[in-house]
Amino acid sequence: MGKSNKNIRSIAIAGAIVALAACASGPGKESTGELLDDSVITTKVKTAIIAEKGIDGTSVSVETNKGRVLLSGYVKSPDQRQRAEGLARQVGGVR
Repeated sequence: MGKSNKNIRSIAIAGAIVALAACASGPGKESTGELLDDSVITTKVKTAIIAEKGIDGTSVSVETNKGRVLLSGYVKSPDQRQRAEGLARQVGGVR
C-alpha cells in the first residue's frame, strides 16, 4: 500500500473518531450507545406488535428514549392495548 493510501486511511479513521466524539453525550443528551440501544428496542417492540395477531401494528407508533418506551396510536379494544403493552414490556432493555 502506498504512502498516499495510508495517509487517506489515517485521515478517515481520525475523522470517524472526531465524529463519534461529537456525538458524545452531554447533560440531558443520549450517548451514541444509548441511541443505538433505543433504536434496537424500538425495532424489537414494533416487530413484536406487528407479528401479534389481532393487533393492527401499523396503527401503533413506538418511540424509545433511554429504554423507556412510548406506545401511541389506535387499537380496537382495551385488550389489544394491554397485549401491546405486555409485548413491549417483554423486550429486553425496556424500562
